[in-house]
Amino acid sequence: QVQLVESGGGSVQAGDSLRLSCSGSGRTFSLYAMGWFRQAPGKEREFVAAISSSGGSTSYADSVKGRFTISRDNAKNTVYLQMNSLKPEDTAVYYCALRRTFLVLPTPSDFQSWGQGTQVTVSS
Repeated sequence: QVQLVESGGGSVQAGDSLRLSCSGSGRTFSLYAMGWFRQAPGKEREFVAAISSSGGSTSYADSVKGRFTISRDNAKNTVYLQMNSLKPEDTAVYYCALRRTFLVLPTPSDFQSWGQGTQVTVSS
């Protein structure tokens, strides 16, 4: 089973950028589609972005489209989330997760394994 570990979170000002990383263990990482989700205090976990196993297909929530970019490096067993033009409403714990196949608009229940999350705080 692939274990996932997120990193790269932090506290930034509105308009700044951050890049999150999600590193996976095991030799089967490249077989899985990956997703990023986030959860703000008192809110449900929501979809942010997804990428297919090859990296050839990606999808985004409307709230981050044009600002966030998901990518992956299967040689490094890592998926990234480049976040630009950050807003206070992007403040949340960000999680990566994996599933066998790519979905355009997945829900949290579609994913089998999750990382522990990394905190992103954006102040105005």
